[in-house]
Amino acid sequence: MPTNLKARPTTDFAKENLFNVLANHIDFEDLVVLDLFSGTGSISFEFLSRGAKQVTCVEQYAPHVKFIKEVAEKLKVDNLTVITGDAYRFIKSSIGKFDLIFTDAPYADERLGTLPDLILKSTLLAKDGLLIVEHSKTNEFSSHPSYKETREYGSVNFSFFKALEPEVKEADQTVDK
Repeated sequence: MPTNLKARPTTDFAKENLFNVLANHIDFEDLVVLDLFSGTGSISFEFLSRGAKQVTCVEQYAPHVKFIKEVAEKLKVDNLTVITGDAYRFIKSSIGKFDLIFTDAPYADERLGTLPDLILKSTLLAKDGLLIVEHSKTNEFSSHPSYKETREYGSVNFSFFKALEPEVKEADQTVDK
């Protein structure tokens, strides 16, 4: 990794364990993935190497975007879309559907705790989709209605959320007489 990159890549230990857990629960082959705060793109490339159908990564820092694109070109990857931009803006403005969303905001980002709600209330996550939020031990999500579990690997934590069920509005029961 070039020295000009500011990313805090997910540790190999944590990444290996995460993908071992995922391998027991999902089929990578038809998976459409969104990687927010992509950093070096290592999570995106991991999904691609396991057969994900399509991966979109969003990264704001230009040297990181350049690095991701260079690696994709070297690997001859054609099912990776790299978006240069702010992940929070992307969440609010995008209308795509993803089977799995992985987010690794900077641990010191004061908005990190809002990510599950922002993503789950958007249209980004497909029905039965999975959201994974990487975070430090200082974040606690267990009271969130869509929370499923947290896995801890050293200083890296992954909290898992399932897509919210759409709200069903009661039918208007007014009867005209």
